[in-house]
Amino acid sequence: MALPFGVEVIRSTRRKKTVSARLVGDVVRVQMPAWMSKADEERYVAHLVERIARQQQRGNLDVMARALELAERFDLPSPTSVRWVSNQQSLWGSCTIDAGDIRVSDRLTGFPLWVIDYVLVHELAHLAERKHSEQFWALVNRYPKAERARGFLIAKGLDAGA
Repeated sequence: MALPFGVEVIRSTRRKKTVSARLVGDVVRVQMPAWMSKADEERYVAHLVERIARQQQRGNLDVMARALELAERFDLPSPTSVRWVSNQQSLWGSCTIDAGDIRVSDRLTGFPLWVIDYVLVHELAHLAERKHSEQFWALVNRYPKAERARGFLIAKGLDAGA
């Protein structure tokens, strides 16, 4: 896979433990301790470049606007806020029902829009029905690609049992 950015690795004898990366123009600058192996370097660079690419990509989709559009289209409650988060490793989305806040895992940013839409519809449905009841699934299934999106997420290993 071609990297979306150039990469510059800077090894430092002053840096003892941490590895960091930031985007400088169109180059990802990775700073790491000099003692780390080439295998460590490859692993960190791949992980950090992927993370920066996700951050850049998620900036291209306004999930709040998308959620409001889906709420109106499928007659679901409108959220108070919707935002990307990077701290969800086993969930694709979550919501705080009482506050109307929805969080979407940034691991979905490279996925097709119809999958992200499904996750948003799923979380919007929770604003109306807290539990995964029959009524909840009836709301989610208003989205015509719900079954297909669930299959996609299962195939990607991201289905947490919905």
